[in-house]
Amino acid sequence: MDIAVAPDLKPHDEIPLDPRYADLRDPYHTPVLPTPLPQPRLLHFNAALAAELGLDTGDQELIEILSGNRPWPAYAPIASVYAGHQFGSWVSQLGDGRALTIAEIRKPDGARVELQLKGAGQTPYSRGADGRAVLRSSIREYLCSEAMHALGIPTTRCLSLVASPEPVQRETVETAAVVCRVAPSFVRFGQFEFFYHRNQHAQLAPLADHVIAENFPHLAGEPDRYARWLEEVIERTARLIAQWQTVGFCHGVMNTDNFSILGLTLDYGPFGFLDAFRQHHVCNHSDYEGRYGYDSQPLIGQWNTSRLLQAALPLLSDNQQIAADIVTSIYERYAPAYSRAAIRRWADKLGLREVRDGDTGLISRLLTILHHGKSDFTRSFRHLSRVRTDTDTPANGVREEICDVAAFDAWIADYRARLRAEQNTDDAARAARMNRVNPKYVLRNHLAQAAIERAMDGDDTEIDTLMQLLSRPYDEQPDRERYADAPPDELRHLEISCSS
Repeated sequence: MDIAVAPDLKPHDEIPLDPRYADLRDPYHTPVLPTPLPQPRLLHFNAALAAELGLDTGDQELIEILSGNRPWPAYAPIASVYAGHQFGSWVSQLGDGRALTIAEIRKPDGARVELQLKGAGQTPYSRGADGRAVLRSSIREYLCSEAMHALGIPTTRCLSLVASPEPVQRETVETAAVVCRVAPSFVRFGQFEFFYHRNQHAQLAPLADHVIAENFPHLAGEPDRYARWLEEVIERTARLIAQWQTVGFCHGVMNTDNFSILGLTLDYGPFGFLDAFRQHHVCNHSDYEGRYGYDSQPLIGQWNTSRLLQAALPLLSDNQQIAADIVTSIYERYAPAYSRAAIRRWADKLGLREVRDGDTGLISRLLTILHHGKSDFTRSFRHLSRVRTDTDTPANGVREEICDVAAFDAWIADYRARLRAEQNTDDAARAARMNRVNPKYVLRNHLAQAAIERAMDGDDTEIDTLMQLLSRPYDEQPDRERYADAPPDELRHLEISCSS
């Protein structure tokens, strides 16, 4: 792929470094060099993100850095240590087993971000694995992180996607790839858990103070900063999962080591957007008990925050009872924060200006109708903007996604009455509002799979097409209408596992 040179941007070696996380040093992370990637080939470069970083992409040396074949000048790559609860079970040591932070830079707007390679080889935390990522999962993460960003959902992002013919053994032999991920911080819940459960409580404050100074600066130096910081983390997490639920996104591996301290969507593995709506949908076929099903995500998010709060107890008070009382009060903020965010977003999806008594029931009835008919989630909500308030005739153009049309017609009658109750009868204006929150295009599994299969055959064009498509998920794109279709029957049940 050719990279255009932008004269107003800087080469990588002129971008200002600001290694705040690296300055924490041992025991938070370990220096380790990437393993060179043989015959690297750039499949895609995120020019829009590069421009935000102030990064001129025209030199071949940068491609070598993003492949893991050359270090960023004056920065020693590091891998972080952490622990976590995986599928509910405690694992005492994990860590960046195939990820390396390769730079911390300042963007032109002054914000600090970290660049991290995923798939760059073994680290001290690889636990005997090869430290590589495969092309299949790398394409999925590259596409989905940018799709989520365009949907307005907090997320890590991806700058580049590099492939290699190097063989990698998973369920079958696949080929290697490296993505460069970008975020203000990659600190996870599991990093605090690691030091808490090892009784290294003195290590908690420096890590928390780093996170606060860089990402919650209004709290820096305040005597009650840890409690107020945790309140914000819990509420950010609740709001994030409300966004997941209302766009039909399933994470698939909601382990505490995959939860961002900033409330970002982190570690794209066996994720999936809902096609046929099922309340109990499980997108990860390695999740044998369905722990991380769609309808379980809000409660799992709350449970994960309880693990973080436990790990933060030593930060809050030397008195165990006082610390426990503070943690309890913070924990209790999650449920109302989630409920507020979720009901507001569901109301927006229905074009309701206000949230009133009875709206929760209206939303629940619609979801039940979609569930019983396994209706397409994204298309169903997008089509609701066609409902008119100046008629009581059946909602043609919407009912086609529905199985139980009698129940749906009864629901539509109540929905129209609800719209009229707040004098929300300007159908064109309401449709425009609804289409700004109900995407037409999401990264459906079959679309990602098509891009993967073509890339495996040496054709990268579908990756670029999807990047362009998903950068405008709410817009009508008439020349790409087929990408909004529900998957054909034979592709409805693509299975995604943890192997990557």
